[in-house]
Amino acid sequence: MADSTTDWGKHKKSYLAVFGALCFFTCITLALGLYPPLDFGPPGPTPADFVIGLTIAGVKTSLVALIFMHLNHEKGLIYKILVFTFLFFLSLMALTLFAGADPIREQYDTLQTTKGKLIEQL
Repeated sequence: MADSTTDWGKHKKSYLAVFGALCFFTCITLALGLYPPLDFGPPGPTPADFVIGLTIAGVKTSLVALIFMHLNHEKGLIYKILVFTFLFFLSLMALTLFAGADPIREQYDTLQTTKGKLIEQL
């Protein structure tokens, strides 16, 4: 078994750097959410706010996965599995978005609101 003091000393700088980066990005996320001058667009949540927030979250997640979970030293198979998982996630999100634009549901809603009359009577 390896000496834990040696292992900690070997990775201490990278762990502390990642901790500092996580704290920095957390402060940036809070500042973007709390201070109105840093808010992009009109007040309230906008698509730009979501993109910025998810980008920061993605960077933080990558740091944790690569450094704390030691994925930066893994073989190629783990990356293939991660890419497959990401593509599967994107396909499920696409299906969810396509369900929101369902033309059959829109026609059903139109029938309900017009009491069965799809054509305006002159």
